[in-house]
Parts: sequence; C-alpha cells; structure tokens
Amino acid sequence: MTASTPPTLDPQAAARWAALTPAEGAAPWLHEEVARRMAERLAFIRLPVQRWADWAPGRGGNQGRALVAARYPDSECFLVSDQAGRAQAATKKEANRWWPFGRRQRVAPRVAPPELPDASLQLVWANMLLHQVADPAALLGQWHRTLATDGFVMFSCLGPDTLRELRALYQQRGWGEPAQAFTDMHDLGDMLVGAGFAEPVMDMEHITLTFASPERLLAELRELGRNLHRERFGALRGRNWRAGLVRAIEGTLGAGDGEPAYALTFEIIYGHALKPQARMAVAPETSVSLQRMRDALRESRGGGGPSNPG
Repeated sequence: MTASTPPTLDPQAAARWAALTPAEGAAPWLHEEVARRMAERLAFIRLPVQRWADWAPGRGGNQGRALVAARYPDSECFLVSDQAGRAQAATKKEANRWWPFGRRQRVAPRVAPPELPDASLQLVWANMLLHQVADPAALLGQWHRTLATDGFVMFSCLGPDTLRELRALYQQRGWGEPAQAFTDMHDLGDMLVGAGFAEPVMDMEHITLTFASPERLLAELRELGRNLHRERFGALRGRNWRAGLVRAIEGTLGAGDGEPAYALTFEIIYGHALKPQARMAVAPETSVSLQRMRDALRESRGGGGPSNPG
C-alpha cells in the first residue's frame, strides 16, 4: 500500500465491485445528476477537443456522456474500461442515438483498454469514479500520461461528508463503519499537482437525498456501491440484523415532523486540471536525448499524439 492509497479502502473489494459494472451504463440517478452538473462546467473551458475518453463508463452514466458528446460533436470518443465486452455492448445502442439539443453524435464511441497511447487525448472525463479506486494517485498519473499537452481532466467523486447520518448511526450502535473513508478535496488537489497537472480547480457541494422508506434508502445505497472498508463486517448479516437496521433508520434518520422522509447527505467533489507543457530540467550541463527533444518540439507545435489511439 502506497502513501497515496486510501488507508481504509480494501483493494480486493474495490476490484470485485468494479467487476460488477453494469453492461449498458445503467448509472444510478445520483451519478447522472452529478454528470449533468459537471458537464455545465465545460462551458467555461475553451480548449479544443478532438479525442476524449469516458473513463470507466459503466456507472458514469449515458446521459452525462451524451452531454459531453453534444458539446464536442465532431470529436472521437473512447470508452475506457477493463470490462471490454460490457463496454462494447453499450456502444451498440449508442451508434445511432439522438443526443440532447437535437444533434446526433457524429462519431460513435469506441471501446479502448486503459493503456491508451501517451499524449493521445485532449479530455479525460471520469464521473463518480475516484472514491472507489484503490490507488487514485496512480490513476491520476495514468490520466496525465494519456493526455496531450494542454489537455485537461474533469472528474467527480464522493467526499468525506458522504453518509454522515449513517456513519453516526453505525457508531452509536457499535456496528463499525458503513463505508470506507472518502478522500478530502484538498488531498485530491495535492495528488493532481503530484501527478504533474497544473492549475487544479477543486470545489464541492452537498446533495441531500430523501427517501420514502428505509427500504428504499437501502436499495439506493446498494445501487451506489458497496462497503469497501478494510475492517467491514466479514460475514453475512442475518435478517434480524437488517430488521434492526431498518428500525434504527426509522428512529434516527426520519424527518421528525410526521413526514415519511429519510435523509442522507452526499458530499460531491468536482475537479479539473490541465496538463502543461513539459519543462526540461536545466543545469550547468544538461544532457537531453534526441527523442525527448523531438517530443518537446512536437508538443510545442500542437501535436497531440497518435490520431487513432487504442
């Protein structure tokens, strides 16, 4: 485990959850809503995009990807996923999809493995992903390598205040933690800089969801993820425990005014940053390889890497 690895996240549990990615991007409502809000931020970015990637699109959401595709209708989109077969199934439905604002996506998405060529993209789009990744700093480094100079990353993820009501309930009952600890946005900003990005912009907001019943609340949580905490309960819970959990939610998370509403808070972190032009170290005597000089010259002229990644 590296220093950048979230200390409470179980990598094996995270890998199992990632393998359960739905085949056709059937994302939870919250993920689609976050993608919509993140897509609004694209209006403030004037950088050109010829090729971009939706990273781990299974739970990122089709609607969010459609908004990005509508903004860059002539760009080439790649669905980057370890679940290549599942991602390929999603592309079949998208080839002739009508996107928002009455515009058809002109270039159908293509499936690509995570090992895209270096400097091959202008945008990495990653919706609601980083909080379930065992080594987010390593993934940020991978995004940095994949982006061309002046390319940018846009991502969203859960922050530390997420499920604060449920965490308090679990602590009161001595049940441990209901989820892994989520990384603070300032730490994510430091990881961006450490990965080589420039001008990171981080912000966050709280979204409160209310549910008509404890059962509906628990069903929504099951769609959103799993408890990936290293010290989570290691066996199956029984029916009696679930019934006790439902009663506890009724007693502690209800609105208290006679309304059948049970609330949960989600902290949503948004981040974007640029890949700046590489600077070669300068010393009294500096040795630079011919290939590195060629790469620097190509990037200074706007070369964005291979035209057909993947």
